[in-house]
Amino acid sequence: MKNLKILSFTADGMAEHFVTDTPPRFSFCYEGNMTGAKLSVAGACTDAMAQIAVPCPLAELKPFTDYTAVLTIENESEQDSASFTFRTGRMDTPWQARWITDGEYIFKEKKVSPQVMTFRKVFETKKAVAHAEILATALGIYELKLNGKKVGHQYFAPGFTSYKHHLQYQRYDVTAMLQAGNTLTAEVAGGWAVGSFVFTRANRITAPRQALLLELRLTYADGSVSCIGTDESWDVTLDGPVKLADLYDGETYDARVDLEQANWHRAACETVRIHPAISAQIGLPVVRRERFEAHFMKEVNGRLIYDFGQNFAGIVRLKIRGKAGQKVTVRHAEILKADGDLHTAFLRSAKATLTYICREGEQEYAPRFTYMGFRYISIEGARREELEVCAWAVYSDIRENGSFSCSNALLNRLNENIRWGARSNFVEIPTDCPQRDERMGWTGDIAVFAPTAVFNFDMTRFLEKWLRDLRSEQLPTGGIPNTIPAQGYGFPATMPNMAVDFWDDACILVPWAVYMASGDIHVLEEAYDSMERYVKACKFWANLVGFGKQRYIWHTPSVFHFGDWVAPDVPQMSQWQARSKWTATASLCNTSAMLSRISALLGKQEKAAEYRELSRRVADAYQSLLMDEDGKLKKQQFQTGYVLPLYFGMLDEPRRKAAAAHLAKLVEDNDCCIGTGFPGTPYILFALLDNGYADTAYRMLMNTKSPSWLYEVRVGATTIWERWDGLDENGLCPIGDDGTGGMISYNHYASGAVGDFLYRRVAGLEPISAGYREFRVQPFPGGGLTWAKAEVMTPYGKAASGWEMDENHVFTQTVTVPAGTVCTLIMPSGKTQKLTQGTYTVSEPYQRGE
Repeated sequence: MKNLKILSFTADGMAEHFVTDTPPRFSFCYEGNMTGAKLSVAGACTDAMAQIAVPCPLAELKPFTDYTAVLTIENESEQDSASFTFRTGRMDTPWQARWITDGEYIFKEKKVSPQVMTFRKVFETKKAVAHAEILATALGIYELKLNGKKVGHQYFAPGFTSYKHHLQYQRYDVTAMLQAGNTLTAEVAGGWAVGSFVFTRANRITAPRQALLLELRLTYADGSVSCIGTDESWDVTLDGPVKLADLYDGETYDARVDLEQANWHRAACETVRIHPAISAQIGLPVVRRERFEAHFMKEVNGRLIYDFGQNFAGIVRLKIRGKAGQKVTVRHAEILKADGDLHTAFLRSAKATLTYICREGEQEYAPRFTYMGFRYISIEGARREELEVCAWAVYSDIRENGSFSCSNALLNRLNENIRWGARSNFVEIPTDCPQRDERMGWTGDIAVFAPTAVFNFDMTRFLEKWLRDLRSEQLPTGGIPNTIPAQGYGFPATMPNMAVDFWDDACILVPWAVYMASGDIHVLEEAYDSMERYVKACKFWANLVGFGKQRYIWHTPSVFHFGDWVAPDVPQMSQWQARSKWTATASLCNTSAMLSRISALLGKQEKAAEYRELSRRVADAYQSLLMDEDGKLKKQQFQTGYVLPLYFGMLDEPRRKAAAAHLAKLVEDNDCCIGTGFPGTPYILFALLDNGYADTAYRMLMNTKSPSWLYEVRVGATTIWERWDGLDENGLCPIGDDGTGGMISYNHYASGAVGDFLYRRVAGLEPISAGYREFRVQPFPGGGLTWAKAEVMTPYGKAASGWEMDENHVFTQTVTVPAGTVCTLIMPSGKTQKLTQGTYTVSEPYQRGE
């Protein structure tokens, strides 16, 4: 039996179908005892013992070329090898194609999306083709068909980026799809670049109308190459079957349309007003994932109501036995009204509607240029017996990475809700919600959720793409838009130097989470300048008002902050924002401390000392000016005001103990219900448990009264809510006029950041150094749980922790340690041991309170 074995071998996080314009970095994991590792590409060789982000040994790569990387590992008696083939893209090769559009189409309407353009090229292949590939991008979102068949599996290409800075192109191998005579079509909808976007329904943000850029490269058997590129020889029409395509409003499709009968005319070359870097796709493609069957509920007001049993982001698929001209309308919603009809008021201006006009006979339809967030749908215009209904989840192709389960079914459902909230909001970018007229890249949500995200999914490529856009849109003075890409919503970066605590903290918190999960220090190196400019901007605003220690209290007007956003203990948005003095100051302490640590990792010791001192001064100001000597908040008592300084280590020892006691009393006086908003929610259970109040932390975690995590589960939630009070016991929404305009989403992952506590404290699996090169297993049993387990696929392989308690109070811990890592196991008794590669089981008597 072979003991030395390569388990995975990837390039820039991709295991297959990898196209790149830059030299890739390779990573691998193995099992067994390895003493040597070599990586070779096209004859060039390098040492690969680092395992993570090993640079490509070949100094120069050629465009449009297949390369095979070979990894060989060995020890004194064994050897194993693996290979990986990747392809280079254009690599700055000038485009022979030209941008084209429908020159006759003038799009002037406001708050709507443009008509869909369909482009066509008819061509013949007169010689034997050895290889054919399409490279394409668009201003808008596009879908290609070659000889009537869809090219690729991606939705919403070329993807959502900061278009003025970065535009992705896709590469498709179409060799097997070619015929002697061929028809290539491209439908281009408005998408994010031209269509209506953000809640103001701005449109034409990037371009006045859609445009397409495409090359079909044909390599013949004789070695010659030709290129068919977009130019004025292509045809275009607005008479295609897709009559409406809008990310918020939905899609209208007329199946009776025959493109052969359309009004085709010549395309026109377009002068594009932006000049982004056009590069091979670095983000993950949006693809179709899980399938859900529809369960018929009832008929209400002539509409058929269906339940998919899960709230998610995706698309409906209909099979219809229809009549020509029959109109079938599908609407979507997350919840139902008391009469069983769809509750769509919280969608605001988003119509979230599909309209399908049938041809004669059996037919099938699913939208291609929109998606919805929903659990329920209504259908009108067809009888039940004429329909077969299902749906697919649609989101970026993130790989499942971690898992958690325990002896409590409600906690297991909570973890599933966390995961579905993430899937639903990882559509091209980390969005806030998938259903209403928003779906924007709010920085605050991913800032607090990133540690939970990177445990459950391999987020590296997805977040690196988003972080590239964040850095591109950051102002030189440090301000960052609250949504990335801003794409029509620029607050507060439109104000010179403005910074917003916790939301803009994403420029530090997200790269750090990616680094700790991936072990690749490159993400910190790329982000460092952005981090530093942001912390300097925060310091500027803190220093702007006051003298002495007051200069380290960040208290710019609360209208420029979100404060304790959606905290359930106060009813009004202005009250959440009024807590910004506490949240902003704690934020500055934390971000400067993190920047100090990152500076040290990158060898910037003077910077490390500078930011460490800044963090110390801010911490001192918080406890000196915002707390009394007994560690009690001076002006108002609220959970987040204690949680942040406790979790961030801002307090001296006497105040830490006192503040923890004040927090525990606040929680217990509130029936162990949650009282934190976005900033405090990820950390409140840590602040309690890590400071001696484990029982209080578990009572809060296991609470099923409103507001709490498990209240949502108890009343039927299948995702995480934006607001703790999203539904009452009767399943109705109680939210009134709180200054938000009735803001409520039932698929909003931010409060799911509690997952980090489940993994690091309940299961006890926690990274100590990047990539889990060193990790700790130290579970804290409680809440009546009799077992819990978690596992995560680290860059080095699977790490796992599982514990159980039998009826005799014997505690048994099982640990899996991947090759190349070291685990510190700390049992409830305090007994500690170091573990290397292997699986271990350790038992000891357990006494309550240990």
